[in-house]
Amino acid sequence: MAQPQHTQLANHHDGLRLVLPSDGDLYDGCIAFMRSCGMPVERQRRRYTADISAVKGAVALFQRTADITQKVEEGSAELGVVGFDRFLEYRREGTPVVCLVEDLGFGRCELVIAVPDGWLDVSGISDLADLAVEFRQQGRQLRIATKYPRVAQRFLYSHGIYYFTLVQASGSLEAAPAAGYADLIVDLVSSGMTLRDNRLKTLDDGTILDSSACLVGNRELIRRSENTIQIARAILETIEGYLKARPYFRLTANVHGESAEAIGTHILSRPHLAGLQGPTVAPVFNLDEPDWYAVSLLVPRERLLEAVDHLRNSGATDIAASQVSYLFKDECGSFRSLLESDNA
Repeated sequence: MAQPQHTQLANHHDGLRLVLPSDGDLYDGCIAFMRSCGMPVERQRRRYTADISAVKGAVALFQRTADITQKVEEGSAELGVVGFDRFLEYRREGTPVVCLVEDLGFGRCELVIAVPDGWLDVSGISDLADLAVEFRQQGRQLRIATKYPRVAQRFLYSHGIYYFTLVQASGSLEAAPAAGYADLIVDLVSSGMTLRDNRLKTLDDGTILDSSACLVGNRELIRRSENTIQIARAILETIEGYLKARPYFRLTANVHGESAEAIGTHILSRPHLAGLQGPTVAPVFNLDEPDWYAVSLLVPRERLLEAVDHLRNSGATDIAASQVSYLFKDECGSFRSLLESDNA
């Protein structure tokens, strides 16, 4: 009898292995993401290992995207970057592998149900459920081509659709209905152009999953060594701090006013432009021109110019804006998830 995957962890070492996609769009996005985080992956051409010099004790491994979840489960790596869609499809129940960061901000796509655009009466899931019953009454079953049978089946069952056959296929699924070996498909899309080119349409409520690259980890393997725990913490803190900082700019300005309280009150009159907890206002020591104050606050990227105008209306000049590199909260949520008990 085969042993559960999570018992096969004998190859543990006192460091940390991060397995990354070896090619394709996720590879390019992952390399760019790690560089932006401040943890560049220094890979030599065609090698399947690489250094992460910014994190002592960490090494990167490269594998096919389809194999990454299994590699983390079997103990070949402590952490892995994989598409959330792949993780949900390939993960095994009962293993200590969990998703630590669900959205890394790249590799975005949707897993959708697409039917022939000639099916004019089928626009939603309820229509598809009715059609499945009609097929059943005629002695047929809906044939659905997909590379994600587990995720597709769970979704269809959850919407009361039970009469169908899943056809596992490789290559381009968009041709399956025209080729005659499936009636509809469940597949990943980004722009939807390929579906339209093949005379397919998505159902109005047929999005099964919004997916992007995610970070998964083997809790049991990481927690075997205090050193590995600390390396994992360094990676998780860096990634989470970077992701939380991306939407924000820091504004600093010199403001002339009666007092720090008066300036702060004026800025707080528009709370959505006043920073995360409100502005920081401190005196500027200028013997020639008193009543100057330095103001600092964080604002969302989409409100940057609006916040600049608000500072100007508050008496500000010399306004500087800078992208925030990292934003750390009172705790790292992904690291907390890593340390929680498996049954939490």
